[in-house]
Amino acid sequence: MTDFTKILEKAKELEAKMKESQKKIKDIRVEGVSGSNSIKVILDGEGEMQKIEISNEILKEEKSIIEDLIVAAHNSAKDQLKSKTTEEISKATGGLGIPGFKWPL
Repeated sequence: MTDFTKILEKAKELEAKMKESQKKIKDIRVEGVSGSNSIKVILDGEGEMQKIEISNEILKEEKSIIEDLIVAAHNSAKDQLKSKTTEEISKATGGLGIPGFKWPL
């Protein structure tokens, strides 16, 4: 029975750490840039776009170029967000992977 009690205690501890981690993830902000900083996209910890900045100089370019730069900046921010959330989860789980668990990014 002692082993089962220890498992339950560890599970409760992990649950508390994961809740704390989820709160921290919500507060994350990442910035993706493209076109030599002509386009900047800021995402929050849930992957929602909070802001987009477009320089006046890039507005002189063709529409398709601007669209491609926006996509590139968004993808850059998304990659950073994935890295930061993975790092935060690793802190909470002590580096233990959770098989079959994927974050919605």
